[in-house]
Amino acid sequence: MTLTVEQPIPRPRRLPEWFKVPAPGSERYRKLKALVEGNALHTVCEEARCPNIGDCWDRGTATFMILGDICTRACRYCAVKTGDPGGVVDALEPLRVAQAVHRMGITYAVITSVDRDDLPDGGASIFAQTISAVRRVAAGVGVEVLIPDFGGNWDALRRVMDAAPDVLNHNIESVPSVFRMVRPRGNYWLSLELLERAKRAGMRTKSGIMVGLGETREELLSTMDDLVSVGCDILTIGQYLRPTPSHAPLDRFYTPQEFVELRDEGLARGFKHVESGPLVRSSYHAEEQAGR
Repeated sequence: MTLTVEQPIPRPRRLPEWFKVPAPGSERYRKLKALVEGNALHTVCEEARCPNIGDCWDRGTATFMILGDICTRACRYCAVKTGDPGGVVDALEPLRVAQAVHRMGITYAVITSVDRDDLPDGGASIFAQTISAVRRVAAGVGVEVLIPDFGGNWDALRRVMDAAPDVLNHNIESVPSVFRMVRPRGNYWLSLELLERAKRAGMRTKSGIMVGLGETREELLSTMDDLVSVGCDILTIGQYLRPTPSHAPLDRFYTPQEFVELRDEGLARGFKHVESGPLVRSSYHAEEQAGR
């Protein structure tokens, strides 16, 4: 199958109609928000201004952002603030996350983090401690981790894998021609190696791609092939939305039909699950992707 739209679409001044979602405000959403704030926790749902926060929190899925809210990298697509955390780590954070998961009645917890290049292991030990704490405090809850590349520190990766998350996610984010523009301190091939190492260790692996940054259809399909070649099980594809004028420019909006076609292309290539849509983000319906 090939995509039906080949030519660039003129950039609309407003978001297309299909981006409209109800404003969050349900009773469960308000309860979860109060618990997050009361436990001094961070969620990527809030920090990254995710449009799906109401839907996900109503479904009992939340994405916790550990290791603080200051990232040592400045990826040009991300709304999370950047700076130097100075090597500070909150040793009680893993337990607070686990307790919040239990109190919230969450059935599937996604744990991610800012990049912490200021730490020798990139924060891997805190990831491992958080997974273990959730297993201990909230038995039966599914745990997915969305990890950074740890600068290629494979001992750090092993530490996370030894804690046995249900799914190990590391986002490739974009195609090679765009990668350096949006992730200047990342490395496309290093990300692929991380996913390959995780798969060889027996992990269920997952990755994600943003579209609308100037990539071509052929480049998207080639990146899918790269991910399949390292055994990636689950793929998410979503529309890039520019957080501020200082972030990477938006090239164009993909249509809902194009996302359907991209999903079909991914499934035909061998991914076990492909979540593809304008509002899809890494943890969108993550529990369904993992078969929970």
